[in-house]
Amino acid sequence: MWRHCLLPGLAVWLAAAAPAHAYIAYVSNEKGNTVSVIDTDSWTVTNTIKVGQRPRGIEFTRDGKFVMVAVGDDDTIQMIDTKTHEIADTLPSGPDPELFTQDTTGKILYVANENDNTVTIIDIAKRARLGDIQVGVEPEGMTMSPDDKILINTSETTNMAHFIDTTKREIVANVLVDSRPRFAQFKPDGSELWVSSEIGGTVSIIDPVKHAVTGKIEFSIPGLRREAIQPVGIGITKDGKTAFIALGPANRIAVVDAATHTVTKYLLVGQRVWHMAFTPDEKYLLTTNGVSNDVSVIDVASQKVIKTIQVGELPWGITITPQ
Repeated sequence: MWRHCLLPGLAVWLAAAAPAHAYIAYVSNEKGNTVSVIDTDSWTVTNTIKVGQRPRGIEFTRDGKFVMVAVGDDDTIQMIDTKTHEIADTLPSGPDPELFTQDTTGKILYVANENDNTVTIIDIAKRARLGDIQVGVEPEGMTMSPDDKILINTSETTNMAHFIDTTKREIVANVLVDSRPRFAQFKPDGSELWVSSEIGGTVSIIDPVKHAVTGKIEFSIPGLRREAIQPVGIGITKDGKTAFIALGPANRIAVVDAATHTVTKYLLVGQRVWHMAFTPDEKYLLTTNGVSNDVSVIDVASQKVIKTIQVGELPWGITITPQ
């Protein structure tokens, strides 16, 4: 009887004590030619995967079966099998692929090829190249509108955000922004497009219907010269209320009220913070810090850095298990 009464309670206790399903993060190490695998329960690197030369852009396929990584000096996209951590296949990009984005179905991949000023369109399932779109000089930033109708590419040297109709596969508008745009992100409701300009030191807010810059976010950190503040990566919460901006060699993440476009806080992270990714539950934001070769973990609710994880050489991009 004693055992019979105790076991149900014990089962409940064990279920409560068991850790939640861990999210897995993959970090591309540009100079190390590796991808670091991070367990977000233990906050430890559990594996290091050897990949091609100069890995940068990195993203899960929508089904979570593969991690795609752009290996720029090998002119291809490698696909890492998430079960075996082996390179399972490649996708046919153009020369020097850097960043890429998928449509919401996960069927089509769009790749910015820095060396030939094109965006390559790829059928992921067929591993087939469907065509190329000519864009500005040194294309990098890539994002898709929530309705899949408009693809955005930013060109670093042309200093433009290109609006590309995904049906016609042609540019329908060009918006001039500040110098060296590196990253683009739509608000979740599609009402605004944010574009970071590394050398210009700003984030431009663009009306995606009018194709016009409606405002700019600027940054000021006591003790730092303006030119040391170089915005790159952008992360916006699903509710559209808060944004986080990576400020490069300023070694800070700017926390921004996404409604008013005002900076509310700066968080000190590692050296030369570049890109970032939320865990699917948005409890944590992980940032890649290139010069200090580590990843900072930010508690989103408290807006505090709670952990630093050493990874490979020159961490660049990061992707985390999809929901």
